[in-house]
Amino acid sequence: MAAEMIVNMTKTFPGRPPIRADFRFPVEAATVLILFGPSGSGKTTILRSLAGLEWPEQGSIRYLSRTWLDTAANMRIAPQDRHIGYMAQDYALFPTYTVAGNIAYGLGDLPAGDRNKRVDELLELFQLRGLETAKPRELSGGQQQRVALARAVAPRPLLLLLDEPLSALDAPTRLQLRGELRSLLKQLALPSVIVTHDWAEALTLGDIMAVVSGGAVLQVGTPQDVFSRPADAEVARVVGVETVVRGMLADLREGLATVQVGDVSLTAVAAEAIGPEVFVCIRAEDITLEPVGSGETSARNHLRGVVRSITSLGALAKVTVDCGFPLAALVTRSALGELNLGIGAPVKAACKAGSVHLIPRR
Repeated sequence: MAAEMIVNMTKTFPGRPPIRADFRFPVEAATVLILFGPSGSGKTTILRSLAGLEWPEQGSIRYLSRTWLDTAANMRIAPQDRHIGYMAQDYALFPTYTVAGNIAYGLGDLPAGDRNKRVDELLELFQLRGLETAKPRELSGGQQQRVALARAVAPRPLLLLLDEPLSALDAPTRLQLRGELRSLLKQLALPSVIVTHDWAEALTLGDIMAVVSGGAVLQVGTPQDVFSRPADAEVARVVGVETVVRGMLADLREGLATVQVGDVSLTAVAAEAIGPEVFVCIRAEDITLEPVGSGETSARNHLRGVVRSITSLGALAKVTVDCGFPLAALVTRSALGELNLGIGAPVKAACKAGSVHLIPRR
């Protein structure tokens, strides 16, 4: 029998839709499950229920051979008996404790010598050497994060739970620590569940991703598959697919589908008949903008249109083109000038057939 975590639970709150989670997570060393969704979707409630900090009214949670929750059998295992490591969004470090004191907090059952040895190991692993006597207020955001993570893994938990582990950091520090956190999780070889609403963090950190919206788990798969192949229009909206429009399947042959979006014809890769009514989903990063009159590339889809809006995203800009339907594209800021892009400017948008994802309309 495969090692896995099985969650089937319902948690209710007054005046809010119930949180219903039903998914399986294969438990292997260093496997990271991402709970991904917008604020208020229910992902933190699911995480806190795994930790035993929330008590679902119905359902069960099983981890490996252990049952943590089974409401039908009136079984509820306390947080301290689940052997999990938990890191809150704000880190919740003890302000009067030193770095070493925070890390050692959960090691009270160990003899002093073993406790000091474990703290020393973690100071080295998390690059905190020299900060043993510092208080949390004396640390940078990145250092506080590492102390909180070290404290969570110090007792050698069976499962690590992280709630928005990078959200308290400024943007440059977040970017730096994404890869660092992924490397640490692999070094620890500890199954983990991470809550995030940031797609870059999901792609960087996750092996498996569960999309949560409206209190329900909508799709589970690898982050790459979920982002590029959302199961339905709601998942596409949650994961940030910028173009989702209605279309009609006009033809399907040799693995290629012809889809009509109003008066516009698109070509998409399709392994089987999924129509006739579909949602057409295209990520902005898969669109290439070209000057009108330029030679055509190998892309199957070349759409003439007019620029309707330009939104700055730092080094990038999102350009919305009216080509019979609103189509979003991501370009560099320098490309705006090179292509003479402005509101009302004519432009040609190109994308490959494999970048056009068709979802049945149910």
